[in-house]
Amino acid sequence: MREQTLKAFGQEVRYWRAERRLSQEELADQCGFHRTYIGQIERGERNPSLLNILTLCRHLGISLSEFFTRYETVLGTFA
Repeated sequence: MREQTLKAFGQEVRYWRAERRLSQEELADQCGFHRTYIGQIERGERNPSLLNILTLCRHLGISLSEFFTRYETVLGTFA
């Protein structure tokens, strides 16, 4: 379940990043993260903290509720 949850979360980050036409490096720079950290999140290899999730959403221009509403749909595809 943990692996599926992290993969779904990563897919959601990738979706919004691509919608904004940002590279991993551009998003990482805006958030103050390292590029490899964004890649690890998108592959489901990292479990970001709440503060990092808030930072991602802020720089992607979306609310937490918007992010997690779509995330729940993506997570359902792993079930």
